[in-house]
Amino acid sequence: MTYPFSAVVGMDDMRLALLLNAVSPAVGGVLVRGEKGTAKSTTVRALAAVLPPVAVVPGCRFACDPAAPDPGCPDGPHEPAAARPAHPARPARLVELPVGASEDRVVGSLDLERALTEGVKAFEPGLLAAAHRGVLYVDEVNLLHDHLVDLLLDAAAMGTAYVEREGVSVRHAARFLLVGTMNPEEGELRPQLLDRFGLTVEVAAPRDPAERAEVVRRRFASDADPAGFAAAWSGEETALAERIAAARARLPHVVLSDAALQQVTAVCAAFDVDGLRADLVTARAAIAHAAWCGRDEVTEDDVRVAARLALPHRRRRNPFDAPGLDEDTLDQALSDSRPDDGGPDDDGPQNDGPQSDGPEDGGSPPPPPPSGPPEGQDGHSGPEGGPATAPRGEGGGSTSAAPAPERAAVAPSDPFRARRLEVPGIGAGASGRRSRARSERGRVVGSTRPAGTVTKLHLADTVLAAAPHQKARGRTGPGLRIAREDLRQATLEGREGNLVLFVVDASGSMGSRARMGAVKGAVLSLLLDAYQRRDKVGMVTFRGSGAEVALPPTWSVEAAAARLTELPTGGRTPLAAGLLAAHDVLRVERIRDPQRRPLLVVVTDGRATGARGGASLAEAHAAAALVAASGAASVVVDCESGPVRLGLAATLGAHLGAQTLRLEQLAADALAATVRTARAA
Repeated sequence: MTYPFSAVVGMDDMRLALLLNAVSPAVGGVLVRGEKGTAKSTTVRALAAVLPPVAVVPGCRFACDPAAPDPGCPDGPHEPAAARPAHPARPARLVELPVGASEDRVVGSLDLERALTEGVKAFEPGLLAAAHRGVLYVDEVNLLHDHLVDLLLDAAAMGTAYVEREGVSVRHAARFLLVGTMNPEEGELRPQLLDRFGLTVEVAAPRDPAERAEVVRRRFASDADPAGFAAAWSGEETALAERIAAARARLPHVVLSDAALQQVTAVCAAFDVDGLRADLVTARAAIAHAAWCGRDEVTEDDVRVAARLALPHRRRRNPFDAPGLDEDTLDQALSDSRPDDGGPDDDGPQNDGPQSDGPEDGGSPPPPPPSGPPEGQDGHSGPEGGPATAPRGEGGGSTSAAPAPERAAVAPSDPFRARRLEVPGIGAGASGRRSRARSERGRVVGSTRPAGTVTKLHLADTVLAAAPHQKARGRTGPGLRIAREDLRQATLEGREGNLVLFVVDASGSMGSRARMGAVKGAVLSLLLDAYQRRDKVGMVTFRGSGAEVALPPTWSVEAAAARLTELPTGGRTPLAAGLLAAHDVLRVERIRDPQRRPLLVVVTDGRATGARGGASLAEAHAAAALVAASGAASVVVDCESGPVRLGLAATLGAHLGAQTLRLEQLAADALAATVRTARAA
């Protein structure tokens, strides 16, 4: 039995965002971000129970409204409402979309074989049709393939789903409340997709012991007697459902005055958001909030609440910054745009406009100040050979000199646009933007005989296969006679995401603080590139007496950037230990996710010392050969600096079967030749 929505403790912003979308689905859905175990899924699943019931046309697979059926419904045309007997309303549906769903499962599928051989347009509805006039819930939406997220958001924005297959198309209404939940530790949504969600909220477990105790108390009561617990909250649930219905009825009559609209646009301009979607969503959310509160006109309080929910994920920010909203900026923007603060000739805010108090029900905290590059970094991307950049105590291929003392963490230099490094060959991993792969989306590169249902028809090859048999099949007219054995499935080639595992040398051999800042800046740039290409990332660091898996493979590029920034330097250079640790990580990930191909990025100057000070270049080269034998593609980033270069990183790259790039060659515009392939042995 579903946990009652009214029984959820706290989560005020999340519940309000869901309710505003329940009042007005035009707001555009809700994205809920938060740590694991914070009742995100429980709250979303509880929402459907308080939504008003919906009346549907009997027998319609697309839940058409009897009062206004969709004229283009594939199950139509439907009889006028007056000609149909009354049909009882059914509860609103909550449809869950699994992360591994196929495109056909989401939008529906056309039977191309019957369409071509029998001329019948047979359509099997998907999850979008099932969710029409209800709730579509995507847990772990950040792990959903990008093209599926695009489909969801397009349908949610247009209220219509389209299925196109080689000239055969079907459309149907698909208006639903879209809710996505995600744990930011597992990776972020692309900014383009993040912007398409109407509202976003951050949730976290309460820190008040009394509130946490109440959560546990209610959970125990629900587990012990689900029916009794639901009955105890039935009164609150009924009242909530009635309030939603009343707000929906009031919504068309709520007035957004010019003054309130001016406040909406002033707030959006103050946060320097891109485009006008933020203004539209904020205005719609403010209207929905006014209806929810029983008002017939939008007030400043409605605009404030709407802005807190609609703008945090739309403000301009660095890729690794968490969404957030500065309450002081919001207060100032609202204050400056009040009609009584100045006439039409005013050029700025008045002195008598005090800062208004912030909302009592919480909100997103202001983001932490970004950590900029350290002062005096003036050579992180310039020519090598500058003074004070050569490592001290390094006289040959290996060294037994005393280790450099541990230094505090050096901040990365400014990131740059990195070159794309690829895994050679053609894979079959999850959709992404790095390496070539067979996929469900991309350019057509050939065709095959289908083993099952045809989903991507190669029309030209199908016609070529059928053409020689037309006379034998008795063709007399212009139509082409096609049999099952003529059908050809298109083979598509697109891009996949990879596992990018960084092996970072943090030892004392990496030279001065400025040089280490440049190294971190280069790795940060590659992390940014991995974020944009939808890669999974991990990080192994080595220094002192051994290696450490600083970050197991994860979707959270932000976590990797944070670990990199905090990484101290100094000590010996156990290169062999770092490579062996990377080999173990790749072995485990190959078992866990066999289709995701790895790309190993080793960032080092190639020097090596043992844990007890002994020379260990031979051990490092043996470890490199072991990694190469596993089939992992590698790139070595040579961080050696100074007028005299030993070429140790290139030697390491030869043992890895890897391409070796100088630190300065990682920038996309550093060389005319683009780095396209990381060559494996």
